[in-house]
Amino acid sequence: MAEAGEVRPRAPQINAVSFDNVMDSLKKGVSDFFRAPLFGLFFGGIYAGGGLLVLYFLYQLEKPWLILPIAIGFPLIGPFVAVGLYETSRRLEAGEPLTWKAILTVVFRQRERELSWMAFVVLFVFWIWLYQVRLLMALFLGFKSMSTIASFIDVVTTTTEGMAFLAVGTVVGGILALVLFSTTVISIPLLMEREYDFVTAIITSVKTVTLSPAPMIAFGIVVAVLAILALLPAFLGLLVILPVLGHATWHLYRKAIA
Repeated sequence: MAEAGEVRPRAPQINAVSFDNVMDSLKKGVSDFFRAPLFGLFFGGIYAGGGLLVLYFLYQLEKPWLILPIAIGFPLIGPFVAVGLYETSRRLEAGEPLTWKAILTVVFRQRERELSWMAFVVLFVFWIWLYQVRLLMALFLGFKSMSTIASFIDVVTTTTEGMAFLAVGTVVGGILALVLFSTTVISIPLLMEREYDFVTAIITSVKTVTLSPAPMIAFGIVVAVLAILALLPAFLGLLVILPVLGHATWHLYRKAIA
């Protein structure tokens, strides 16, 4: 945190992002994963383990029908989990040594910095996602019985109410995902690297997306599609996909912010 009386720097200069920048960032994300696979697997494993823990508790609570909505919304918290990956990419880029102590120290230090406030933003949006799923289910599927995942899938794919639930839920979920992506894609790596207040960081992130909407949204779609595909094998795909996307996000941030 900045010391009392210290003047924070002006808002950072934003560069336009091109599709070539997006492709290059994804390639560098893959490269960083293979250059430091143990770090990637470690942070990806934390994320995948959290997903499996959620599945376990849902089965214990006898609410398996909630698994699909939560699994789809689970990638929303990915940017905050990826802080360790950003630091790994930063060190690779700067030629600094990679040590567990150095990287984990940076991760734990975020509790005392502005980045900790972003956790509330991310979790708040995730809570809204779960709330709107429950609300839409009550509105469209209130009288349907769904005791298993199979029955839930059957209801939402074979009934008029279920199709309406899917249509409206997809639109609402897409809006929430766009809002969260726009507010976090640049702000989280920015707050990890530099001393800004989280409001300035969020504004900078949104401005970056609005300055280059097509490439940035394309990157967001790639992130969303790969994250969802990674969930299919019981969250295990996140062991690789999350690190690659985390590293790629860092490189995109470096291209977007002067």
